[in-house]
Order: sequence, then structure tokens, then C-alpha cells
Amino acid sequence: MGTTSQAQAVITRAEERPREVWDDPAKGSVAWHTLFSGDITPTDALCAGIAILFPGGNNLPHRHAEAEIYLILEGEGVLTVDGKESAVATGTAIFIPGNAWHALRNTAATDLKLFYVFPTGRFSDVVYEFPR
Repeated sequence: MGTTSQAQAVITRAEERPREVWDDPAKGSVAWHTLFSGDITPTDALCAGIAILFPGGNNLPHRHAEAEIYLILEGEGVLTVDGKESAVATGTAIFIPGNAWHALRNTAATDLKLFYVFPTGRFSDVVYEFPR
């Protein structure tokens, strides 16, 4: 019948996970907590986390082979996908196709927080490409 998965149910919170940060002129200024990733949790098929863009922060244009979903949890900003800008705010859900160039910037005086999901078992599987 196929391979048996070793995945298990996992309940976690961002505060329980290490905070990682990019503060790089080529990548942008963003922090995140990886919530689910097969290398740190007994999960498979998906990886997900919470990203935080501080006031004035941004995730510069990039792409990756995997599609991605964002759900804006708090704040507001501008999302650019393949050159098209859209305002986003709390409650906005976004599907970003694989290999689409995309970027997000915080336009508010408060943090912009989002939940992100990739259709791969480990966050380390996602290879980010930035323009040269």
C-alpha cells in the first residue's frame, strides 16, 4: 500500500521555536520562527512558520521552485508578485505560484506578521533565488 509515514501530530507556538533573522541588503530585513519542518518536528509533506517584518522591514524580491501560501496575521504592507503590487492587511490570504518573483514590505508603524506554508517536508528544501 505504499510507504508508512512517521509523521505525528504536533502542537507548537512561535515562542517555542528559535528566531531566525535576515538583515541583509540582498535579502531584506525579516525574522521568522519555523514551526513545522521535518528536520525539527516529526512532520512531513509541508513546512510552515511565522514571519515578522518590523516597521520599514521587507522581504526583497526572490523566488523558489515551491509554491507558497501567506496568511497575514497582523499589520499591513505591499506584496509584489511578478511585478504586480497589491495591498495586504490582516486576514489577507495569498497563493504564490512556484518560481514567481515576489517581495513583501511593511508599510505600517507596527509589525507585519504572517503565517507561511510550503509544500515540502523541510524548510531547508526551499532554495531561495535572489536577483543578481
